[in-house]
Amino acid sequence: MKKNVMAVCFLVLLSNCVERKKQDEEQKEATEEQTDTIKDEENTRALAVAHAENYFKATGTEPFWGLKIYGDKVELTTMEGDTIAVPHTEPIRVQDANIKMYRAQTEATAMDVIISQKECTNAMSGEVSPYSVTISYKKTGEEETHALEGCGSYVTDYRLNDIWVLEEMMSQKVSKEDFNGKDVPYMEIYTEDNRFSGFSGCNRMTGSLFYEKDLLRFAQIASTQMACPKMDRESEFLKTLQSSTNYKVENNRLFLSNGSQENLLIFKKID
Repeated sequence: MKKNVMAVCFLVLLSNCVERKKQDEEQKEATEEQTDTIKDEENTRALAVAHAENYFKATGTEPFWGLKIYGDKVELTTMEGDTIAVPHTEPIRVQDANIKMYRAQTEATAMDVIISQKECTNAMSGEVSPYSVTISYKKTGEEETHALEGCGSYVTDYRLNDIWVLEEMMSQKVSKEDFNGKDVPYMEIYTEDNRFSGFSGCNRMTGSLFYEKDLLRFAQIASTQMACPKMDRESEFLKTLQSSTNYKVENNRLFLSNGSQENLLIFKKID
């Protein structure tokens, strides 16, 4: 009788274990599915924001007009108050010159927008912009092609506007001991006037940003002239920072790369 009772108890216990394992597996699958769903939603939101934000703007006088380029459209506002929108297209680039042409056509309008990296001064305000812009467009049914000229600038990604602390350099984690035991390099980026300042491992540093869509360069870097041990690490950091051309902001990290190497530098956002 005892053996029968023990056998029954064992079978019940085994059944409970199997059931619990099944529940754990189902819960794990549900958690993974929920995580994937959250990631998909985050990517969708990020893409929607990228399309909603205009990354280039321009204005002109005589006649007055305004232009905004978004991730999914090019929008021209004329002096008469008309808004003409055409789809965003990949720009045609001119070799050996920073000149891009956006060419788009709809049933209502054909439009060319040419952006040249050439200093431009607004005829009325005297404001100087880094880019010259020419626009030509023709509405369906019209014989006349409208030509406009003006000045423009890229709108620096607002997500860069923060304090960033170096976490990895050339795929290697960094620590204070790598940089004289004081602190790891960090910088604060000011997107409103395209500049940055911070600490490079031994010295203070400042510089300017060169920004275009999907392009970020740290230029005109100047620093104090203090001497410290392990200066080679500071020199390596500054050289790597200057060589970066591409960026990505993801999971509170700033990833800097160039055409030949991914993730040259990885910074962590500090609130």
